Amino acid sequence: MKTWKKTFHWHTFFYTNAVLLSLAGLKVLIHCWINLHDTFFRDELYYIACGKHLDFGYVDHPPFIALAAWIVRLMLGDSLFALRLAPALTGGLLVFLTGILVRRLGGGRFAETLAALCVLIAPIYLGLHSFFSMNPFDQLFWLLGALLLIAVIKQKDPRIWILYGLVMGIGLMNKISILFFGFGVFMGILLTPNRRWLFDRWIWIGAGITFIIFLPHVLWQAFNGWPTREFIQNATANKNVAFTPAQYFLAQIIQCHPILFPIWLTGLGWYLFSKSGKPFRCFGWMYLTVLVLLTLNRAKPYYLAPAYTILFAGGAIAIESGIQRMRWNWLKPAICIILIAGGAIAAPMALPILPPEMYIRYSTLIGIEASSGERHEMGKLPQHFADRYGWPEMAGTVGEVYQTLSSKEQNQCAIIAGNYGEAGAIDYFGAQYNLPNAISGHNSYYLWGPGERTIEVLIGIGGSKSNYEKFFEEVEQAAMIIHPYAMPYESNLPVFFCRKPKVPIQEIWPRVKNYN
Repeated sequence: MKTWKKTFHWHTFFYTNAVLLSLAGLKVLIHCWINLHDTFFRDELYYIACGKHLDFGYVDHPPFIALAAWIVRLMLGDSLFALRLAPALTGGLLVFLTGILVRRLGGGRFAETLAALCVLIAPIYLGLHSFFSMNPFDQLFWLLGALLLIAVIKQKDPRIWILYGLVMGIGLMNKISILFFGFGVFMGILLTPNRRWLFDRWIWIGAGITFIIFLPHVLWQAFNGWPTREFIQNATANKNVAFTPAQYFLAQIIQCHPILFPIWLTGLGWYLFSKSGKPFRCFGWMYLTVLVLLTLNRAKPYYLAPAYTILFAGGAIAIESGIQRMRWNWLKPAICIILIAGGAIAAPMALPILPPEMYIRYSTLIGIEASSGERHEMGKLPQHFADRYGWPEMAGTVGEVYQTLSSKEQNQCAIIAGNYGEAGAIDYFGAQYNLPNAISGHNSYYLWGPGERTIEVLIGIGGSKSNYEKFFEEVEQAAMIIHPYAMPYESNLPVFFCRKPKVPIQEIWPRVKNYN
């Protein structure tokens, strides 16, 4: 009898959620198919390296992603497919839970399907779920926070704040930008009748749990001189594009897909102005608060991406209600067909489906210009594609140079890279050439340092001969790294041999620090 009840329970679950599970499964399959023939993205190589240096923090991110990389490597190996299984599954869960969010908000089956479909086709989610990074997890933590907040509203059980604090704490250990969500929720509470929650001890117990979970990273930051603060200041001043408010809002429309703009804008209106959305009005204020904060802080547009699952849910409910009121049921399949067609057209802009030259022709045809949200020269491909090219070739070129050294020189040789992508490429692909792990002054590689061993020979990737001559008696260019589809600053890179150091590299290490 117990076995029958358990079987019936799962049967009911799958039957009730058949459409949502199908869309979530499709999402996972799309990414798994892409990952069978894709190549490593720059940041993935860095996170793999971070996973080999487990700590409570890193210059440019908290420890969650490094721990995740370590776990994946321990359980599944370090192949591309293994590494990207996590973001693929997280993306599928995001699709499914968006439908559940609709259900918790009071929407019906069509609204669930519509919101889940929006998450499935949105280019920002397709792109961010196509490689291993903090972003898929960040989106999931925002959505879990929203679900818990709805539970507080509907169940009127303040003890749920304990779970909310747990989710926010883990979310902070993944990406600090979830603070924007937390502050947005706080403002949403403050600006609605829910402000009474602020006088309940459970919300502060939840906040305390968040702080305790995040405390090890705060202590790591203090012990290491607050490197993330320096990193953010440098990136804001020197790297990130300064958008006007209009440009930032337009970027939101484009990254989510223009065809989805009416849906999430309707969702914002549903939270802020509708009678049925009134209990959840804090979500509308949350979005507006975060939008203003990110615009003022010159953040990259995709930092707001986690908020759109919540807006899609509200918009889907409003559209479903309108269709029912007008009795225009024919609109339901029409809307879904339009979204699927629009998603298919935009998908090659977010996923590496097309060969480079075909992509270039396609993007020109539909009028999409490559952009990265950063101040540097663009190449033939947008950065989220270009940063997938050139890494094995870079390691191969350096490997050829390294093999020309005598065994004695190899034992005394270090390879210095200009940034964590180059260093990560040497660390991952260099094993087949017996290369030593790279050193670099960029972000967390700087903290890991050059080690204590004596370095008599240096192979330098990038830079200029004159810079190396400040520290070495003999400097010669040994090779050139070229790749037509890589970012411009990763192609036409000289590789230098440097011998006879003027001072030990450990003494000059503070001068190579680059938090950016």
